[in-house]
Amino acid sequence: MRAYSLLGPVLVVALALVSAPRCPADAANCAAGSGRVLYLESVDPDGDGDLHLVLGSRASITFPGVTVLDISKALRPARDPRVGDWAAGAGPVYRGSHGQRQIQVEHVVVAPRR
Repeated sequence: MRAYSLLGPVLVVALALVSAPRCPADAANCAAGSGRVLYLESVDPDGDGDLHLVLGSRASITFPGVTVLDISKALRPARDPRVGDWAAGAGPVYRGSHGQRQIQVEHVVVAPRR
């Protein structure tokens, strides 16, 4: 029996190898989101070394179908993800510099597109 997904076999493989972070049950103001990287900002204008990922995500934290992850320099992956890679993060939700809701990531995983 073969499994089919509207999101494609790559996401199924990534999810099978890597589990998405979740918020602790007792955490307030915590959200988790996962999905394909649609856009990334590797060089942050304020110079603090963090990474911003815009994901196509069912969690819809930022906008319908979109979740933004703000990943600190300390949690930044060894290699920046590329557009199309899968990423997930969990942490408190705060307003970004443009007023958007985004996850200030405390736990992050990234899986390259294969």
